[in-house]
Amino acid sequence: MSFNTFGKLFRFTTWGESHGPAIGCIVDGCPPNINLKEQYIQIELDKRKPGQSKFTTQRKEDDKVQILSGVFEGKTTGTPISLIIYNKDMRSKDYSNIKDKFRPGHADFTYFKKYGIRDYRGGGRSSARETAARVAAGAIAKLILQKKLGKKFKVIGGVTQLGIIGCDTNQWNDKVISKNPFFCPDKSMIKLWEKYLLGVRKSGSSCGAVIEIRARGIPVGLGAPIYSKLDTDIASALMSINAVKGVNIGAGMNSAQLSGEQNSDEISSKRNKLKFNSNKAGGILGGISTGQEIIASFAVKPTSSILTSRKTINKFGKNTSISVKGRHDPCVGIRAVPIGEAMMNCVLLDHYLMNKAQCS
Repeated sequence: MSFNTFGKLFRFTTWGESHGPAIGCIVDGCPPNINLKEQYIQIELDKRKPGQSKFTTQRKEDDKVQILSGVFEGKTTGTPISLIIYNKDMRSKDYSNIKDKFRPGHADFTYFKKYGIRDYRGGGRSSARETAARVAAGAIAKLILQKKLGKKFKVIGGVTQLGIIGCDTNQWNDKVISKNPFFCPDKSMIKLWEKYLLGVRKSGSSCGAVIEIRARGIPVGLGAPIYSKLDTDIASALMSINAVKGVNIGAGMNSAQLSGEQNSDEISSKRNKLKFNSNKAGGILGGISTGQEIIASFAVKPTSSILTSRKTINKFGKNTSISVKGRHDPCVGIRAVPIGEAMMNCVLLDHYLMNKAQCS
């Protein structure tokens, strides 16, 4: 199976399956002499791990990360960093009754048709369990960017829409995000979302979500005008996350409804200080960062594993039906927030290093 590596200069390769003994990644291209401890990576992994609230899957995984290489006396050496996370709470028997059936909305059908074999236990390699390794790699990227860009640098994500109910992004509050189980930036929506999602879970169904990622303190000049545009790579990174079906940069799809006057981000200068009057472009023009806040959002589809019986076929081509039991997220988009942050950090570091190599 190819294409398990992401990035150009800062690269990571993930490995492992949902119900295998472990998952992990190899991070390459990390600069030397960066202070790195397992505890720092663990902070990011703890944001993503399952079983933290009644609104996520009750699979219990500590997601404890172990550094196997690339760090000596607490500092990176510039060599590949190997990270491993052991799986503990697998219930493979939950999937035995559907081992010959293709779950609608999942990768079961396409995976089997492409490779002629599939690990039916939780989706195997195509499971969102793989994303824990991405979060670990993103934690390292975040640490490097904080050192290179200083205190102004910050990447933070939040859920801005849960199913059919959106929040007011004008009420975005960073501090609120970490204090509720939905990663919601708008305090006024939390109680409503709680009632809504409990209803979805009780019915045995699921719902989707929209996640917004904001990156601050980004210098002007990251990216390239043609085949490695910063927004191209951000969109690719976010689109690669399991269950993501759409990505917006800035105004995104909504920009088609705007006039030229509404969409143009006017620029002015006062006392040699540059100012943009708006940010419809999401902090990127012509594939290159403007120095404004970079804003990207992505849509996560409803969890495909639901209790409601659905029509499907089995691997022999026969019609059948399926109801997926087990421990599943009623809204997988909630736990996609730290994954989106991780992928944004990886892209930004990759482009930072490429920019330094060409334009330093």
